[in-house]
Amino acid sequence: MAAFPSFAVATDGVDPNAVPQLTLASGAHMPAVGLGTFGSDHAPADAIAEAVLGAASVGYRHFDCAAVYNNEAEIGEALHEIVAGGVDRKSLFITSKLWNNKHAPGDVIPACLQSLADLRLDYLDLYLVHWPFPNHHDPGVDAHARSDTARPYIHDEFMATWREMEKLVEMGVVRHIGTSNMTRPKMELLLRDAVVRPAVEEMELHPHFQQTAFFDYLRANGVAPVGYSPIGSPDRPERDRTPGDTVDIEDPVIQEIALAHGIHPALVCIKWGVQRGQGVVPMSTKRRNYLANLRAVTEDPLTPFEMEAIAEIDRNCRLIKGHVFLWKDGQTWEALWDMDGVITPA
Repeated sequence: MAAFPSFAVATDGVDPNAVPQLTLASGAHMPAVGLGTFGSDHAPADAIAEAVLGAASVGYRHFDCAAVYNNEAEIGEALHEIVAGGVDRKSLFITSKLWNNKHAPGDVIPACLQSLADLRLDYLDLYLVHWPFPNHHDPGVDAHARSDTARPYIHDEFMATWREMEKLVEMGVVRHIGTSNMTRPKMELLLRDAVVRPAVEEMELHPHFQQTAFFDYLRANGVAPVGYSPIGSPDRPERDRTPGDTVDIEDPVIQEIALAHGIHPALVCIKWGVQRGQGVVPMSTKRRNYLANLRAVTEDPLTPFEMEAIAEIDRNCRLIKGHVFLWKDGQTWEALWDMDGVITPA
């Protein structure tokens, strides 16, 4: 890994102060664009760490990590270089996530402390429950894989996990806690019962899957939506590909707007997400891509007419299905998402 003696922003980079910010319920600010670090099977840990270094050098200050990505130790080395190079730790916003096999109350705090050790940090800005049920799967499995210990969402069990998340805030090792891949029925119960309310819900959000009703509900209740797969996850695992999936960047409306602005269609999706009022955490190891993503939100905004046009192309097309988190044979992926407004029973 190349050494950076100083992290003055590159001449072609973006001033971090120019990047739009989300204001969390606490009053804290989170850069609206972060670098996702999910490498899947196509980006090894050292390549992700190099991307973190490169992204910091062009103005990124928000990095979205997770223990299950199996690259936090390498990212920790990069973060150490970034801070040693003169970037104030307080200007960084670092997220990590509790994986599904660590939901047991006795596992939550040790899992977080391990992520802190790997990331070489004294605290996390945000710690999320990665999925709302404790269903682990091994890397690389197909859509038919089922864990022997898989379980449905059971609210009392989730709250036992959440109480440990709250303790992390009390300990001072986590500034904010939040959720990922929730549904409205589950979130309503959590907001009812939480002592420390979730600051963020990280969820799939892109023009063909806008989740408008849930998005509006979250914002009305002080929970900031952060969208993963903001351009439609073209590199998602094969298990999450199903007939009928659509491709956002091939949508004629997205392509027409991209042509009008002289940019790649992916950047239209990034602009749309941030102008809509959400965070986005696109992942790329290519400098031209992660720099373009950051520039996209600081210049040449979409017009109100273009934003309205994109609002009309929602196809309710969920791409990250989550088949591997199902808890019994014969279920379809829809069982995970409470699509009728009721939590799916065991």
